[in-house]
Amino acid sequence: MRVMGAIEGRGVRLRPAVPADRAAFRAVLACPEVARWWGDPDEEAEDACAPSGDGRTYAIEFRGTVAGLIQAWEEPTRDFRHAGIDVAVHAGVHRRGIGGAALYALARHLFDADGHHRLTIDPAVENEGAVRLYRRLGFRPVGVMRQYERRADGLTRDGLLMDMLAGELTDPGPAG
Repeated sequence: MRVMGAIEGRGVRLRPAVPADRAAFRAVLACPEVARWWGDPDEEAEDACAPSGDGRTYAIEFRGTVAGLIQAWEEPTRDFRHAGIDVAVHAGVHRRGIGGAALYALARHLFDADGHHRLTIDPAVENEGAVRLYRRLGFRPVGVMRQYERRADGLTRDGLLMDMLAGELTDPGPAG
């Protein structure tokens, strides 16, 4: 992956995460509507501020405040090169187009600046709101990954693998 810089979107700004974002990320990830799809808010916030070598995390800024986080990772093997995305937006600003605007901005960057031809995203099968949003952006279901995620309580949940090719990205409009 290339050097991280800020990415301007329509109504949102994605800037590289810094350790000072930990509290804001934790607040996002601790919202019950968000927490049910993510792991422990403390661990996830910590990891988001120190991503692995093939990943990067951006704070999603909306009207000057951190409204969420968005992450990208890369499969660097030449023959299988592609990128994946994860996103979380604070429940207090859901349904304002922030997640869609952030996803669109990062996807456009991954296609145009980083040269990827394919992106993946993997929501829980039952996360219907996320699946609808991802479809609007151009992601298509590839298949169900059975028992994909093991939760802290020991239960597993299925994931829906979705992907999108560069020419399939659809602009959802600005955040507002």
